[in-house]
Amino acid sequence: MDFSDVKAMTFDVFGTVVDWRGSIIREGEDVWTAKGVEVDWPEFADSWRGGYGPSMQRVRNGELPWMNIDALHRIILDDLLAQHKVSALSEADRVELNKVWHRLNPWPDVVSGLESLRKRFVLASLSNGNVALLVNMARHGGYCWDCVLSAELARHYKPDPEVYQTAAALLGLKPREVMMVAAHNGDLKASKAVGFRTAFVHRPREFGPGQTTDLKPDPSVDVIAKDFNDLADQLQIN
Repeated sequence: MDFSDVKAMTFDVFGTVVDWRGSIIREGEDVWTAKGVEVDWPEFADSWRGGYGPSMQRVRNGELPWMNIDALHRIILDDLLAQHKVSALSEADRVELNKVWHRLNPWPDVVSGLESLRKRFVLASLSNGNVALLVNMARHGGYCWDCVLSAELARHYKPDPEVYQTAAALLGLKPREVMMVAAHNGDLKASKAVGFRTAFVHRPREFGPGQTTDLKPDPSVDVIAKDFNDLADQLQIN
């Protein structure tokens, strides 16, 4: 397939670029258990992430005002701490724990893969994560974007079409000149619906060893890659 007209790549971040689950489990067990958060950290991480979609829907339907992902993560966190009867944390501790999402570690192929892809394309995040979170996460992970784009800029959440349309407009490009890279079929199908090209990257352990979702790409995707380095190889970037 000819991708000569593609000028930029936008990347989903949670799960595609960073290992959110493993990062939260490791920090929880290494740091937060000693501070009084005595929970099953794999279950806690899954529940925290599990509240993500429903909380965004509460904003969409008007139950909550517009707020960024940091604020939604805090609402979910406070509910989880109450459910687990964790009362030892100060407000400063809760703020710091909520910022674990700013300290997520990238998958092993990310840094080298992005360096290769940048030789040809403008690279931008395109995440529901807010701008400050995405900047801090990239600095923590040792990778960088040419442009930090976020659903926050459109005041919508993916997979709303406005997020992808705003990203293309901010890059000064037509949708067909942008390739969305993600490990999630829903994200790719939504971006393709507004004209983006799409690349599916396998992340079969994003949700742990029992993952059942997004193990196979949707037939509509344009490129299928095992990781970012493989994606660069398939696009013949030297």
